Amino acid sequence: MKNITLLGSTGSIGVNALKVLEMYSDQFRVVALGAGRNIERLATQIEQFHPSAVAVQDAETAHQLRELYPDKQACKVLWGNGGFIELATLEETDTVISAMMGAAGLLPTFSAIRAGKNVALANKETMVMAGGLVMAEAKKQGVSLLPIDSEHSAIFQSLQGHLNEDVRRIILTASGGPFRSFSLEQMAQVTPEDALNHPNWLMGPKITIDSATLMNKGLEAIEAKWLFDLHMDQISILVHPQSIVHSMVEYRDGSTIAQLGVPDMMIPIAYALSYPRHLENALPPLDLGSLRTLSFEEPDLDKFKCLSLALKAASTGGTMPAVLNAANEIAVSAFLSRKIGFLAIPDLIERTMEKHAPLPGESIEEVMDADDLARKTAKALLAKHYSG
Repeated sequence: MKNITLLGSTGSIGVNALKVLEMYSDQFRVVALGAGRNIERLATQIEQFHPSAVAVQDAETAHQLRELYPDKQACKVLWGNGGFIELATLEETDTVISAMMGAAGLLPTFSAIRAGKNVALANKETMVMAGGLVMAEAKKQGVSLLPIDSEHSAIFQSLQGHLNEDVRRIILTASGGPFRSFSLEQMAQVTPEDALNHPNWLMGPKITIDSATLMNKGLEAIEAKWLFDLHMDQISILVHPQSIVHSMVEYRDGSTIAQLGVPDMMIPIAYALSYPRHLENALPPLDLGSLRTLSFEEPDLDKFKCLSLALKAASTGGTMPAVLNAANEIAVSAFLSRKIGFLAIPDLIERTMEKHAPLPGESIEEVMDADDLARKTAKALLAKHYSG
């Protein structure tokens, strides 16, 4: 029986993770849940899984949850960053599922690793901002850090039984999002509703927008560098609209190993929790006979400038990826609230990056300072160049 702390329980990854945990309740026990402000969904999860503690985003939300779920003896209610860190480091926890959205997931995830917890990682921002520090701490503590993202899970599975020095490159696949065939003129007119209409995956708003801009693939490339100990020139990206081949590994003898499956997050979540076992699930198996085409194409870096900016940040290194990520979070939020257009997302990110003098990023504090400064810079640019 593994004791699980799930950070980000009310998001799309968290909901799917709880489906897996419920399906295999003889193997996993939920001891703590961390969420944002969706207290109705969290209250339902508390009733179903009976965690000993939960944490929410702020004090007001904690107060509302206590009013909704007043049995304090049965479930301790915490809030804020300190609350998430407390959940991540609970003595009884064996594995932390890190599924919080954005940069907020870094400190709880790093704290979990430092406390000797195994981590199933869906929060790619942790690796984008501080991948070198995170991997060094995981090695120091002797804990496992297994990916939940479908692409990184595919790479992880395709690496099994092979030597890292035999890897020529990895190939991350991208669906291309809803605007793959759009012109720049068409993309200039898209609305948040258009961008949230992903053709293959059902995800939260922020990651869905990142998929539409291809920023998500840039963040995944940076994450893959650290997770799999690669150089950036060993990471390629191909657009694969069918989302059946989740990623591939090419070896130096020319052979390529790919992981295929139906596009459902329950598969990589279950594998991260049960590795090296593959747990049975209720999903339909992949029917290759019904697939007419599996197609691949190079991404258009001129049209999808966010991907180009992410690769540039990775090449610069240091604190620049943290700045990229912070500016992207501000830009995506502004787009969703209709303050800027779709094509202004990469513009705001690039302006923010241009104002940053990167530091080595040799401590979590240095990374968090860069994140904070980048958010202030992006907000100032937003007010100056895009208001009205």
